[in-house]
Amino acid sequence: MIPFMGELSIKIKIADREYPMKVKPEDEEVLRSAGKVLNDRIKELRNTFRIDDRQDLLAMVAFDSMVRLTQQTTEKEKLEELCDQELGRLHQLVDLVLNE
Repeated sequence: MIPFMGELSIKIKIADREYPMKVKPEDEEVLRSAGKVLNDRIKELRNTFRIDDRQDLLAMVAFDSMVRLTQQTTEKEKLEELCDQELGRLHQLVDLVLNE
């Protein structure tokens, strides 16, 4: 099968298993990097907790990834709220100066 124009056929190896996929050339580096991060995390968990079951390792990596994503989302929301508050204060100061 010939990939659509502009797509690359690549294989990403995760937990000793290859996954073929068709990707845009500009996405290839991100996907390969994500695969490397997953494999590094799997290896780290395997060595730390002495777990050999692939399904358990993948579940732990998925859970850990969701915990990190949730933490980052929460931190981002807090930061956005602080920025909105500071922008509101700056807006008030500008209004004060302009109305004097």
